[in-house]
Amino acid sequence: MTAPPLRIAVVAAETEAAQSALASLRKLYHCVDPERAEVIVPLGGDGFMLETLHRFLPRGVPIYGMHRGSVGFLMNAYRPEGLYERLAAAQPVVLHPLEMTARDERGGHHRALAFNEVSLLRESRQAAKLRVSVDGVVRIEELMADGILVATPVGSTAYNLSAHGPIIPLGAGVLALTPISAFRPRRWRGALLPHEAQLRIEAIETDKRPVSAVADFTEVRDVAVVEVSENRDVAMTLLFDHDSNLEERVLKEQFAS
Repeated sequence: MTAPPLRIAVVAAETEAAQSALASLRKLYHCVDPERAEVIVPLGGDGFMLETLHRFLPRGVPIYGMHRGSVGFLMNAYRPEGLYERLAAAQPVVLHPLEMTARDERGGHHRALAFNEVSLLRESRQAAKLRVSVDGVVRIEELMADGILVATPVGSTAYNLSAHGPIIPLGAGVLALTPISAFRPRRWRGALLPHEAQLRIEAIETDKRPVSAVADFTEVRDVAVVEVSENRDVAMTLLFDHDSNLEERVLKEQFAS
């Protein structure tokens, strides 16, 4: 006896390409509301994928993205036909986000999750001054830079790569700690840390060197202290076609010219 098809919900970015694909899929398949879906299919680029992951985090259902945007590293190729078959054969990748806890200069506390990276960035013309501790040990007393970021393996191919950080294979069990345009220490290029590492980054001289903190797309202005660690209690599953799985994409990216 054939099992009934999965209940799918399709969501789309506001672009013309994504909205056109949404209309096509709704004609081909019986789509349900996201609250009832067993799989959610976002149409767009990587930015929309991140929005989808955060939006449906409480539901915890698998996400199978199709590329209808600018950058599609986290998306599958868009093909309207054969969706049920592709979902049945898709390979899962479980993502654990970073958790950022930030205290601002006014004493406010903020918490946010990041599937790509947590970054600290200067807010003014002057470079940021940051003190970096790992597992309670100060590793850099004073980093002068445009900022610093902590990236997951999935996020290592995004902003981290643009800042000349390393690409991390998915199963490596490490995080990337990467400076952004470092001035001092000039030769420090970053570090690879165990995924269970606890990071603490303090902003120094914030009266003239204000710093913001960003977890994916959640920003906190004028931070004093930011703590970052991986949250293993939270998980989201991405689904990828067998012939274009995420591990292979990360590997290929390391050999891109």
